[in-house]
Amino acid sequence: MTARERMVAGELYDALDPELVEARERARQLLARYNVSGDREALTALFGRLADDAVVEPPFHCDYGFNISVGVRLYANVNCVFLDCAPIEIGDNVLLGPAVHLYTATHPLDSAERRSGLELAKPISVGDDAWLGGGAIVLPGVTIGARAVVGAGSVVTRDVSADERVAGNPARPIGR
Repeated sequence: MTARERMVAGELYDALDPELVEARERARQLLARYNVSGDREALTALFGRLADDAVVEPPFHCDYGFNISVGVRLYANVNCVFLDCAPIEIGDNVLLGPAVHLYTATHPLDSAERRSGLELAKPISVGDDAWLGGGAIVLPGVTIGARAVVGAGSVVTRDVSADERVAGNPARPIGR
């Protein structure tokens, strides 16, 4: 398997692999175009799938772009960051407040294993009609269900069920 295949599969991989370094450089070039001019073609070239009516306000940042899949009527406000070492799947009619961060990247818990330089990634999924408030952070491997609401500034460390409302650090269920 290539480093890219291992990365996407959630296995240990070398982020300094030349193919991955080149892919991050490509992403930086496309992001520079998009963040300066709002060039939609750059964003479309960057993402794995981007619905025609999705709105991603600049500035926006990601690692690779090719692991990001976005449904119709996404609205991502300014300063969103998607660390997309693993797939990030975003459904239809999703609202992301300013500075929402989606982190698929992680590292081994064992310090000796971390010293090896190898990394891990776990996918993130955001269901249809979800709303993540400004400054929310979603950690690796989390699924946010359809119609869920994540309060501003929350750190989401576990899956959020469909129709659930969560807030806080760590994010916990709150009343309706």
